[in-house]
Amino acid sequence: MDAALADKFNLIASYVALAIECGAVFVVAFGALQAMAALLKAIANGQATGLEGRQIWLRFATWILLGLEFALAADILRTAVAPTWDDISKLAVIATIRTMLNYFLAKDIMAFDKSQKAGSEGGAA
Repeated sequence: MDAALADKFNLIASYVALAIECGAVFVVAFGALQAMAALLKAIANGQATGLEGRQIWLRFATWILLGLEFALAADILRTAVAPTWDDISKLAVIATIRTMLNYFLAKDIMAFDKSQKAGSEGGAA
């Protein structure tokens, strides 16, 4: 009885992880389409400046961060169900890489936000 229940739980967890991974793909794809559309619009309007490019990057980076969080959640879910030491070590490496990417991307976003706010306050004065 316990083995059958564990198998069902593993199957459900696998489907949930797959759904979360699909969500990660959707989020990144949506962000990429949005960024491409904004870029094409900026080029068509003659507003393709460095500042506009940074704003497009900022919005796209936000979607990438969300996608990374979804992907990490799916990996954690897959590893949480009957993990082996090999699974745990792979998750540790993946989580470290994604956390570092997330940290530095978030840091870049905050720095850009601060420069945007400082620029808009300087222009308003």
